[in-house]
Amino acid sequence: MHAAPRLSVVIPHLNEPDNLRRCLLSLDAQRTDGIPFEIIVVDNGSAERPDAVCSSFMGVRLEYELVPGPGPARNRGASAARSEFLAFIDADCVAQRGWVRAIVEFLARNPDVDVVGGDIGILLADPERPTSIELYESIYSYRARLYVESHGFAATGNMAVRTQVFRDVGPFGGIATMEDTEWGRRATALGHRLAYLPEAKVLTPSCRSFAELARRWDRHVAHEFRKVGDRPAAMLRWLAGGVMIGASPLFEGFKILVSNHVSGNRNRWLALVCLIRVRLYRAGLMFDLALHRNAASLVENWNREKT
Repeated sequence: MHAAPRLSVVIPHLNEPDNLRRCLLSLDAQRTDGIPFEIIVVDNGSAERPDAVCSSFMGVRLEYELVPGPGPARNRGASAARSEFLAFIDADCVAQRGWVRAIVEFLARNPDVDVVGGDIGILLADPERPTSIELYESIYSYRARLYVESHGFAATGNMAVRTQVFRDVGPFGGIATMEDTEWGRRATALGHRLAYLPEAKVLTPSCRSFAELARRWDRHVAHEFRKVGDRPAAMLRWLAGGVMIGASPLFEGFKILVSNHVSGNRNRWLALVCLIRVRLYRAGLMFDLALHRNAASLVENWNREKT
């Protein structure tokens, strides 16, 4: 008989079977640590369901969720979980050695902690010649410790929680929400303690183009704009924030200069160039939203772009 799983790993999936296979390979390699765990892949409406990929790995169950969005997909997987601990990882992430062991042992050893956020790094396509986007994202895109310790949430690309706590807090929100931020703040408001766990690390590919990186910011900025509403004072603060974002590269050079995430003059320069492009794009988007108020279209189309 197989031992009961101590961890249920939930992976939302949409039209990325090659990434999913790589993710499952990284998880399958963790079985040598001797900790029993199950994997629940939840397909969110792919053009071709990943049955063949999932069936080629031991201990993988495939579920389906037709409501668009990674939040509903994760909720479906969580409802099917059979273990005391839940872990969420994205299909394009690669779990590093000891990821499962770090999560299970930490939660077992620290009963006062209910939610953990692991470290997230960039999976470089060519470590010898990283692109400007990879270098920028290595510094700015996944500040997992900051999310947990200063903002009260863990990024769902690398998050674990006690299963009963997840069910008590309730499900992730749908595509119209920043589901990890909203869920984390709900959990902390109920008194649940979060902790950062750097030993549980995953790597994720960088955006492949500036257009892809811009689409990610479309969603984030549009979500923030929805909080402005029709309040004139809030709109003035929003516009002032746009000016500050546009000017921020003037003060960010020092951060890139001292960052331990990149090294070498070439790499630091490329990171700075990408930072300037991103911040000017964000500032322009903030002003455009203030003028046209089209935030809903940016949010609702986000999860359907993986084709």
